[in-house]
Amino acid sequence: MGMVEINGQHYLDARASDPRELGWMRGAPPPADKRITFESGTFRDFPHIRWSFSHMRELMPTANVWRGLGMPSQFEHSNKSAEIDALTFADTNGRTRRFDDALFDTYTDGIVVLHRGRIVYERYFGALEPHLPHECQSCTKSYTGTLTAVLVHEGVLDESKMISYYLPELQGTAWEDATLRQVMDMQTGLAFRENYVDEQSDLWTYRCAFGRLPRPAGYDGPRTSCDYLRTVHKQGSHGEFVYQSLNTQVMAWVIMRVTGRSFVQLLQDLLWGPLGCEQDGYVEVDPAGMPTAEGGLSATLRDFARFGEMMRCEGEWHGKQLIPASVVRDVREGTPNAKLESGYSYRSQWWVSHDELGSFEARGIHGQRLYIAPKVEMVVARFASHPIADGADDPVTRPQLLALGRMLRT
Repeated sequence: MGMVEINGQHYLDARASDPRELGWMRGAPPPADKRITFESGTFRDFPHIRWSFSHMRELMPTANVWRGLGMPSQFEHSNKSAEIDALTFADTNGRTRRFDDALFDTYTDGIVVLHRGRIVYERYFGALEPHLPHECQSCTKSYTGTLTAVLVHEGVLDESKMISYYLPELQGTAWEDATLRQVMDMQTGLAFRENYVDEQSDLWTYRCAFGRLPRPAGYDGPRTSCDYLRTVHKQGSHGEFVYQSLNTQVMAWVIMRVTGRSFVQLLQDLLWGPLGCEQDGYVEVDPAGMPTAEGGLSATLRDFARFGEMMRCEGEWHGKQLIPASVVRDVREGTPNAKLESGYSYRSQWWVSHDELGSFEARGIHGQRLYIAPKVEMVVARFASHPIADGADDPVTRPQLLALGRMLRT
């Protein structure tokens, strides 16, 4: 079997870890050593994720995001597959790569490239198919952030108000004196350690509370996401960027409380239906029915791309203004005076690159990415199941997408 070394560890490469090659969940019933179950806890481990990310509704409770009764909106096509596959670029380590080879190097499950609204490139690998929703991971945050920003624009929410104004349940917690805007931009001081590898970190306890991981024997902690949020204390001061997923959960709680609508209803009414999505999506929910608004949305690749194209077009979709253009412009400008070491800033749950393409991104662990480059009229929607949760694909993906944008610009 093919193996690769990543960060000092050895993993099956993308071809050897293909779920079809490994035979995951094949058979009637699948053999015991080929089953992927929630109870085992391995469904979030590599290489199991190469199957499970396209089958999350078979593993845990979800709420359906209905696409509605209308006909799906249509994409025009202008096939540039041969040209794009042959594109070469240098990764950040100076190694020259071909575009198509890099898709395997980053464990891509599927990719759609839009240029001026047309599909110019589309490929699927492993367990993913065009009709199957794939877990978006933290790209979900950008959906949540966009919904919240729209409600702020409409005056339904006031971004300067404290979270405890909207959620009295969070008085005495870290969010008591945090503003909604600070939560939207991840500028809160929380006593919460978000580590995707260390099973002793707070993130793993939170996942157990939510029900995203099986609870260990004797577990006596919080049993819903809201119960967990009420246990989080402040650490330091608010106002500096720290990426902590709990903020998105708080934000979703606020928008549901104020509107009286569920997260799923908001997605359906403001995005899925108006965009003419091809397929229903779904969101993982906790034992109280609260959504995983920070990482539990699953969508098909083309529907993911539809969201990106609407954002590229400043909220317009097929002649209709679905969200205010000013909301998108505010995202694209990034957070004033708050650039990170990477050169990015973070605004309303979007990563803003400030690069030559004017790109901004929704990003999720294990390689999920919605890359929007307005200056070259390009959108790239990509799902992946990379062995490393956080950022290991960046040395390849960032220069790959920049090279693609430069090619399409010409």
